[in-house]
Amino acid sequence: MNRNDLRRLDLNLLIVFETLMHERSVTRAAEKLFLGQPAISAALARLRTLFDDPLFVRTGRSMEPTPRAQEIFALLSPALDSISTAVSRAADFDPATSKAVFRIGLSDDVEFALLPALLRRLRAEAPGVVLVIRRTNYLMMPGLLASGEISVGVAYTEELPANAKRKVLRRSKAKLLRADTVPGALSLEDYCARPHALVSYAGDLTGFIDEELEKVGCKRHVVLAVPQFNGLASLLAETDIVASVPDYTAAALTAAGGLRAEELPLETPSFELHMAWRGAQDNDPAERWLRSRIQMFCGDPDSL
Repeated sequence: MNRNDLRRLDLNLLIVFETLMHERSVTRAAEKLFLGQPAISAALARLRTLFDDPLFVRTGRSMEPTPRAQEIFALLSPALDSISTAVSRAADFDPATSKAVFRIGLSDDVEFALLPALLRRLRAEAPGVVLVIRRTNYLMMPGLLASGEISVGVAYTEELPANAKRKVLRRSKAKLLRADTVPGALSLEDYCARPHALVSYAGDLTGFIDEELEKVGCKRHVVLAVPQFNGLASLLAETDIVASVPDYTAAALTAAGGLRAEELPLETPSFELHMAWRGAQDNDPAERWLRSRIQMFCGDPDSL
């Protein structure tokens, strides 16, 4: 196919193909693209004719791509990213008048502790924009970025899609939270003797603190695991339960009163909070503005 032949190609078909590769379902692809299932099925039929291949075969409830589909996807995805970048760079962005919709992935600690200040800044600069916040973590981030369900995410991350970009926003350490009125800092022995609360999206009863305690021959007893930080202050109130949380989360929880934060009675490593975004939108003026504000209000205060 030469470039003149491209005039006969409907770019929307390629968007449908990419979405089907991510979703592996006509129903989910229709929901993602805000189209009816018949429209997606018709587009798939045209794609099969275009590429002279079944592209997807049904296995149980999922649609698995053929080897030809995998080959096309490997070439097509970077090309669509390049088209998106070329179009977005040609567009101006004025925060004061924009009505853009930004889809952001945030881990629970970031949403609770850092989003409020970011939101206030965005509302002041760009009152017409819409924010859609998605809950994410290091396991969910790659899929959300690859599928385009978010354009940028803030969380601890590990593996990311090949075309994603990432930078360290801040390096943080854990702080100890307590609601009791016993004077003085807790010793390591007292810390281990206390009941502990743990914030865990997956419902785990252990975390990196337990790994560090094990290194010094100690162990703690977790009596409460909750899925989010919101409400942790009221749960610790009038109890002897303690919690170990990121320092920026501790600052937000203690700001309302009733809790105090102190250093942990053992050495723990710092951990990195990352901002990751889709490479296709690296030069998008609107996304660059958004990332600059995320850097400003979610990043290390010492870097401002």
